[in-house]
Amino acid sequence: MNGRATLPRINRRAGLAALLAAPLAGCSASGVLDAFVSRDSYRGREGVAYGRHRRQKLDIYLPLDASRPRALVVFFYGGGWTRGERADYRFVGEALAAGGVAAIVADYRLSPEVRYPAFLEDCALAVKWAFDNVLPLAVDPDRIHLMGHSAGAYNAAMLALDGRWLKAVGLVPRQLSGWIGVAGPYDFLPIRNPDAQVAFNWPATAPDTQPLAHVSPIAPPTLLLAAREDDTVNPQRSTVGLATALRKVGVPVRHKLYDRVGHSTVLAAMAGPLDWLAPVRADVLAFLEPAAAPVRA
Repeated sequence: MNGRATLPRINRRAGLAALLAAPLAGCSASGVLDAFVSRDSYRGREGVAYGRHRRQKLDIYLPLDASRPRALVVFFYGGGWTRGERADYRFVGEALAAGGVAAIVADYRLSPEVRYPAFLEDCALAVKWAFDNVLPLAVDPDRIHLMGHSAGAYNAAMLALDGRWLKAVGLVPRQLSGWIGVAGPYDFLPIRNPDAQVAFNWPATAPDTQPLAHVSPIAPPTLLLAAREDDTVNPQRSTVGLATALRKVGVPVRHKLYDRVGHSTVLAAMAGPLDWLAPVRADVLAFLEPAAAPVRA
């Protein structure tokens, strides 16, 4: 019996969590992530251009069953608006496609090369590409959702709540079936993170840069998820605060705080080998597939 086989199960699990959390913290570890992805669980394409800039590219993940139109998720990763690569989030695309949902994982321009709102403009272009390609993707145009983690959840929130960004590409937020934010910052003034200060030109940062400033009754249905003990983004101020504001104006919203996970591993739990951390994937799929079991508060 080799040494690895004799390790306690919890240690092996902790090792998996640490490895997968590394790229979510900004490290490049796509080779590590490949070990978590079953390549025979989806079909798709990589490196599809949605704009002219070298970072305006996306990867597509489609379920193997192409017999019916399915929901589509456009996913934006985090990284403080300063780092991130779509290849490091293959596990998100695979988790969704294996669950019967089509997914797009998009790169976008980053600070300090650009500042707010350039990354929102890129994300809007990626969403426009998705709407323009519903037929070749065989997805239901009435079931297109946005999803993001951390800074990417901010991007998704702004597109879903502040109509300026989708309007610029000929769309409106009400065309979205819903949006999902995982550990997102939705109310973060004053800005204390040095990277975010650069990205948002702090202190010359307008109040309307905050998703919470754009809450209205016409916002799409919303799912907000976070770690209860997130030490990077305050879940009470952002996740609970935004959920409460949306609920007050009548928007269908669910929110959930998980134990046993942190800011990075709450998304890592989307991966099959790490679903023991928290039922994030199940809750996301339940939101995307109305016939599935509801999210438990």
